[in-house]
Amino acid sequence: MAKQKNPEAPEVEKTGNGQEQTADVTAEEKEKKAGKAPEKKPEPKPEAKAEPAGEPAAPAEAAPSAEETLAAEKDKYLRLLAEYDNFRRRSAKERESIYTDVRCDTLKKFLPVYDSLSRALSQTAEDDPARKGLEMIMTQFETALTQLGVTMIEAVGQAFDANLHNAVMHVEDESVGESVVIEEFEKGFRVGDKILRYSMVKVAN
Repeated sequence: MAKQKNPEAPEVEKTGNGQEQTADVTAEEKEKKAGKAPEKKPEPKPEAKAEPAGEPAAPAEAAPSAEETLAAEKDKYLRLLAEYDNFRRRSAKERESIYTDVRCDTLKKFLPVYDSLSRALSQTAEDDPARKGLEMIMTQFETALTQLGVTMIEAVGQAFDANLHNAVMHVEDESVGESVVIEEFEKGFRVGDKILRYSMVKVAN
């Protein structure tokens, strides 16, 4: 009776000297015999190298001390105080400049009234009864201008000053010096250093 082969038993090969040799047939050899390419096993990933335990960690930044924090806050406070002081001075200067401009613009509106009173006095005779009233009105008007800080610009007999006078006529006159104002056509006024109106004058030489 013929013996049946056990499929799980290892195959037995005969050698040249007639001895039987057991050979383990691996799956790879079976695939080679069957003409199939062996499947490639995935290569194991290289393990991450652990950092050496002996290296010291980077030192953390030291927290500022109480004295340093106080000095920084004090510096911020001083800077803020200086900025506020500059702002306060600048604002006060701007307000003063605006007030001066508005006051000058308002006062300029009254100068034609002064001119009218001046012409009325120059054309009124000394013995005219109306002259007394005109003189009183002119005195009152000049007092009001003075109280508002307005001053008259001196012209006749003064050396010509382009910052104060507006020369509209030049004449030759040997009796006076060079560039001297000999006649005033229109009175000039100013408030402090700000000119309300230049004096309109005649200049000699």
